[in-house]
Amino acid sequence: MSVRRVVPDLRSTALKENRDFYGLLGLEEVMNQGWVMTLASPANPTAQLTFLTADRTAPVTPDLSIEVDDVDAVHADLQAAGATIVRPLADEEWGVRRFFVRDPDGRIVNVLGHTVSRP
Repeated sequence: MSVRRVVPDLRSTALKENRDFYGLLGLEEVMNQGWVMTLASPANPTAQLTFLTADRTAPVTPDLSIEVDDVDAVHADLQAAGATIVRPLADEEWGVRRFFVRDPDGRIVNVLGHTVSRP
């Protein structure tokens, strides 16, 4: 299993204000669904911050996201280890397959893989 990136998911009611502020630090908007927005460094696209008003398709908002190369294998491994799956594995309309799992400290981790290739 390979981790592609780890991104903090920050709850926010001020998406535009955060985009403007972090833009001054060199981050640019790379995705915005209206309820979730990701900013990234143009020089290092895996250096990212995600801001969420709430998760539109899940009952909880994750604390961080981990993109992996094989989300199905990671899901199976975590289930076999007895981890608490908070949101079942599902395909999302924006091109990711994901599930949520609770870590030992209670944080919600969004584990995802892209179902469509990214540029």
